[in-house]
Amino acid sequence: MQQTPGSLGKTLRTFVNVLPIVIGMLLATSLVVTLFPEQIAGGIFGNGDVPDAIIGAGLGSIAAGHPAASYVLGGELLGSSVSLLAVSALLISWVTVGIAQLPAEALLLGTRFAVTRNLVCFAAAILAAFLTVSTLQWLGLT
Repeated sequence: MQQTPGSLGKTLRTFVNVLPIVIGMLLATSLVVTLFPEQIAGGIFGNGDVPDAIIGAGLGSIAAGHPAASYVLGGELLGSSVSLLAVSALLISWVTVGIAQLPAEALLLGTRFAVTRNLVCFAAAILAAFLTVSTLQWLGLT
């Protein structure tokens, strides 16, 4: 019980130190998500499977967000004739990779861990997108 006030104070100081980074991360994410639909209209996708998957994963990495919002975005993209592969890569990286959150993650968990986790998740998003589309094609669902 004697350590509780000290621990509470340390936790509060950590929260106050991290708060500006979290606010900046939220603002950057909101800006990217707001500008993203205009970029889609510019014809980013449609360059082939591998480039579309990389572009989708890259955009999803930058525009990280809530999983529920990704379903709406995915539906809109599919409705705009963006390939299922690109949408899958984008949605997976949207949820798993977080370039906007990288400063906060590096501060809390360490730079090496944060960068490694994001790179692994980026590659895994592309692989998972290919596996998802291949499985759906194999099952005859696309």
